[in-house]
Amino acid sequence: MKESKFINWLGRIASIIAILMYVSYIAQIYNNLHGNYGAPLQPFVAGINCTLWSIYAFFKENRDWPVFWANFPGIFFSFATFLTCFPW
Repeated sequence: MKESKFINWLGRIASIIAILMYVSYIAQIYNNLHGNYGAPLQPFVAGINCTLWSIYAFFKENRDWPVFWANFPGIFFSFATFLTCFPW
């Protein structure tokens, strides 16, 4: 029982940290929009990674909500960062 409670809390904390990791892209998006373009490869690959993990977690027989919610925001923030890396 203790291990299950520990794992449950660990999943929640890890999900929050992962979400904060992707929210931190906001600074890069801001810089990109103001002409200080960053490298596009890392956010593009992160977006693909988040998409794949979200699909995996959602379509598992027993949905893995911590994995899903940890990666779902990364889809949007990663691809937004990627798209703003270019001087359109």
